[in-house]
Amino acid sequence: MVRPSPVPAVAGVYGWHFERAPHPDLPAGRLLYVGIAPRYMANRTSTQNLRKRVRYHFRGNAAGSTLRLTLGCLLGLELRRVGSGKRMTFGKFGEAELSAWMAEHARVCWIESTEPWELETQLISELNLPLNLDQNNRNPFYGELKKLRADARACARELPVGA
Repeated sequence: MVRPSPVPAVAGVYGWHFERAPHPDLPAGRLLYVGIAPRYMANRTSTQNLRKRVRYHFRGNAAGSTLRLTLGCLLGLELRRVGSGKRMTFGKFGEAELSAWMAEHARVCWIESTEPWELETQLISELNLPLNLDQNNRNPFYGELKKLRADARACARELPVGA
């Protein structure tokens, strides 16, 4: 992420491409995941926008980014409980390793949309987006990815809380 960021601070849909696929069963160089900002919530207004969300995926942690959780699990990073033990991340070094991998291999695109949740639903239903779990149980990779993430969480629960 360069400053100033080319990603606008508006609502929209973002898509992730990977020059190197994070798993042998996935194709490289094509769209594998879409997300939105803000999320549709009936009871409150989200403060998220495309810039904040994309930046968090690049530099945040697995507790706040389902994309980071998925990528880290696919890349074999060890998920750990942190803080009070309720949050799970790849720890300081694992998150740094994931950020470095993303900086080298991940590319993001976006489109502005005032109601991005509608476009997200359409994209997930019409495209093969193997890294999306929500609304995507028909995808052939869904079961494998869901199990991989569940197994990583189960293993993390067995480990002591990390720093």
